Amino acid sequence: MYCVLQVQQFMKAARNGTKDGLEKTKLAMIRKVSFLQRKDSTGEGKDDAGYMDVSVCELKHPPPQLCPMPEGLNSQQIVRRLILSSIVQSESSYLDSLKRILQEYQKPLLEPQNWILNLKKVRQIFYRVQEIHQCHSMFQIALASRVAEWDHSEKIGDLFVASFSKSMVLNVYSDYINNFTNAMALIKKACMSKPKKQASSPDRITLYGLMVKPIQRFPQFILLLQDMLKNTPKSHADRLPLQLALTELETLAEKLNEQKRVADQEAEIQQLAHSMGDRNFNKLLNPEQRLLIQCELLTEIVYGDKGQVLKSKERKVFLLNDTLICANINLKGPPDISSLVPVGPKYTMKWCAPLLQTQVVEVGRDSLQNRDSKNHLVQHLTEKLNVTPCVSGKVFLGPPRLYQELEELQHDLAVVEEVSLLVGTLHGTYQNLNTTVSQDWCLALQRLIRLKEEEIQNANKCRLRLSVPGKPDKSGRPVSIMVVFNTPSPLSKISWVNRLHLAKIAQKQENTPGWECAEDDGKTKAPLSFPLLTCKLPVFSPRTHTLKVGAALHSPSQSSLLGFCTASTSLPQGYLWVAGGGGISNHGQVEIFSLNRATPRLVKTVPLRAPVLCLEYVKEWCPSAEEEAEKTQSAVKIGNIICVGLQDGSIHVYSSVDTAVQCLLTLVNPDSCPVVCLKHSLSFLFAGLASGKVAVYQRKTGGECPLNAPAALMLVSLGSEPVCSLLTIEDAVWASCANQVTVIQGSSLHTQSFEAHSDPSYSVSHMGSSIHLFHTETLEPLQEVNISTRTTHLTPGQVCVSSLLICQGLLWVGTSQGIILAFPVPTLEGIPKITGKGMTSLNAHCGPVDFLVPASSTLASDLLRRDSILNTSEEDEGGQRLEQSSYSQHSGGSPQREQTPKRLLLQYRLHSTCQLPGKLLTAQPEQGNLRAPPDSLEHSPEDGSIYEVSEDPDVWVRGRPVEWGKDGEARRSKVTSTAIFSGGRGYRRIGQIASADTCSDSTENTLLVWQIPLTLSQ
Repeated sequence: MYCVLQVQQFMKAARNGTKDGLEKTKLAMIRKVSFLQRKDSTGEGKDDAGYMDVSVCELKHPPPQLCPMPEGLNSQQIVRRLILSSIVQSESSYLDSLKRILQEYQKPLLEPQNWILNLKKVRQIFYRVQEIHQCHSMFQIALASRVAEWDHSEKIGDLFVASFSKSMVLNVYSDYINNFTNAMALIKKACMSKPKKQASSPDRITLYGLMVKPIQRFPQFILLLQDMLKNTPKSHADRLPLQLALTELETLAEKLNEQKRVADQEAEIQQLAHSMGDRNFNKLLNPEQRLLIQCELLTEIVYGDKGQVLKSKERKVFLLNDTLICANINLKGPPDISSLVPVGPKYTMKWCAPLLQTQVVEVGRDSLQNRDSKNHLVQHLTEKLNVTPCVSGKVFLGPPRLYQELEELQHDLAVVEEVSLLVGTLHGTYQNLNTTVSQDWCLALQRLIRLKEEEIQNANKCRLRLSVPGKPDKSGRPVSIMVVFNTPSPLSKISWVNRLHLAKIAQKQENTPGWECAEDDGKTKAPLSFPLLTCKLPVFSPRTHTLKVGAALHSPSQSSLLGFCTASTSLPQGYLWVAGGGGISNHGQVEIFSLNRATPRLVKTVPLRAPVLCLEYVKEWCPSAEEEAEKTQSAVKIGNIICVGLQDGSIHVYSSVDTAVQCLLTLVNPDSCPVVCLKHSLSFLFAGLASGKVAVYQRKTGGECPLNAPAALMLVSLGSEPVCSLLTIEDAVWASCANQVTVIQGSSLHTQSFEAHSDPSYSVSHMGSSIHLFHTETLEPLQEVNISTRTTHLTPGQVCVSSLLICQGLLWVGTSQGIILAFPVPTLEGIPKITGKGMTSLNAHCGPVDFLVPASSTLASDLLRRDSILNTSEEDEGGQRLEQSSYSQHSGGSPQREQTPKRLLLQYRLHSTCQLPGKLLTAQPEQGNLRAPPDSLEHSPEDGSIYEVSEDPDVWVRGRPVEWGKDGEARRSKVTSTAIFSGGRGYRRIGQIASADTCSDSTENTLLVWQIPLTLSQ
């Protein structure tokens, strides 16, 4: 009875929903409850302090069970009950699996009479399983209480916050995930060394299938809570706790990923150093050069004179922060079964090249290299290039045999064209010998030439060609070596090209270091984990120093002329509009920069009659199929537009694709007040005015003009102070005036206001050094952060926030002192709370940061497509087999697939044990040896079951079946390029003595351009 009362205290703590309620209750009860005991140290060098053995009597604490469904529930309540039932069932199944591992595997192996494995290996195989079972046993007790009260409270989110926000959960799961590969290798070796001691499970569920479940648990939780949140009304009491729960789970996932990344990096570097010999490795690289950016198994290809593959061999390529290493993989001899640490591949360094002297050779660049070869001796050790220009003047780069076939087709076309001219001179009429037939021959050959050109381009999508420095020849002239690798997929090549490019940028003075972390825990940071300063760009000519930069925006535009590698290294494709004004003449100016390269290039300057205060990019209305059919006979549509707000109260409208930059329409407001800010929704264009009003303009759904009339539809009065900022959230617009924020709702234009700061003298855009977070549904304040205490470089009391931006999981904060801070924030449906101290950019402006603008574009889908016309042996090695086989399985129709979330952050990069001998470890029942062929890029069952739930980019490319979208078309992954632009006066380097490299004219308008590594989404 006493134990029952104590457990009820646990349940009460869970019901209270406090973040550390359960933890405090356990600490208070630990000396009183007999079934809670401190776990002794294992003696294996691992710290187990703070973990407790929990034995729960199922008779007194039965597993949670939902009561029969009451009548009168609405559809959302029914769905929420079903999701809760799924949570209960999955948690019960998960606990059964953990208990089975402990009872059926660990316990028998620890018994003295068995001695199949020594105790040290057994403890390492099942490391942290007991602690994970304890965490979820306590969670199930609290879950049973919530399930019993579900029909009265319908709350579950705060239980997840209380249960999984503790550091204990992070520690045990991190230890388990980091140890998983070693544990599986030990199991595999034990099966090899003790074949007679193995037995089949009655239900054919393997030990591997049980051990992989903890890795899948948090992705399952995230998916279930996302579904629960979708079916929770905005006014429901559980909505905010669910959002907080998703925030906690996402934060936990990010920490697990970071710890896994650090562990993997250390393991790879140690393996490389061990293979090369520690002394040689230390001589080659100092400790600052051992930051691993990327490593992958690539296939080196050697071609003959006629394009035939002479040799292909797998190499392990390591990209470090300033060095590129290519290593042979030595798998001679069986692994040492008696060794505790699993034996990985032995590496032998083939070559090592400085990163800054390594170049990626792109399609069409061979002609330049051939000209340079007059001054530099080029040794083609891995491939003899045979470049043949086509008739159109293009230069291709690929297998020589394809070029030979292309040259033959071009020769045949020239002959057929001559024959066609001769046929046209015939006086008689002959069957199958006339001008029509000869023209058909020409068209057919032209089509074959286009297919051959496309085949060559596609062949290069998985071919990474590098020019690396070699030893000088006898005369001392430099020698470059061309090496060719086949990557597993186009995405892999894009990743390599992008990482090589950014790793070189990271070596620049302004990026060494580029950011200062406030909470430096001593752990190695990934070299590309911070945004990299790509370039510093002066805006407006030096003669117009009186002009002040005021606004900027990115106008996306795909360019089909960019090569494969150029698209991987350039800034987000499109144009950057930078505007400002002022000066003696009080005029405005817009400068347009092309971003289709590594650095922006000025292409157009547009003078205006008044200073520009704001810019807005308005996307074209996407009509339905019926509306599209009705407009087929209407005027030509304009497309996306750019609105320019001027100080004289007018708004100029331009087409985003018009290179002439002609004004399509001029909008006016009745008071001719300066247009301070602009935002658009689906139905309206909103203009914040200096008079404290918001002018609302009606948007049209199509036609020549994107707006109904040049005059405002209505004016919404907010106060007497200027409307400083506008923010669009779904179909509502948030407008700030003084210390008030007004929400203008959808098409009804109804308003709702609240006070963002208690002091009326404060403005929302300049609320001192504080950032305030509000809930968009309840308008409740959630967090206040004072940025002046987050870095020592800001002067307290003299700083205010001048600009804000959230992009790619980072909150960028521009300050009045020119310093930029960045804070990591969650990106799922949770609450974007600031939890860490953040980081400070050491590259700053001399004056206030006037704006922070994101630029983002998606690489063209044809860059990722691998067409079926590839039929040569070397192309088959690149992964074509996977997509063809997946398509054949579903060719009968498009399967109905449940839509998965766009992003799931728990992407563990677990190393496979496939390279070790013995049977593959799989979660599926045994069906013979399912080992994939050596050249197959499909994951084995061992790898596939790891990522059954987790959405890992590597598996999207290499192991998962093709996702199917609408109309039976395969859903392609999207590769997104992102850059951040900050605008202000001058440039300075924080913490360094002023020089020409570390500072610029403090009166010069300057853009700082940051680039972020390519990201993958679906």
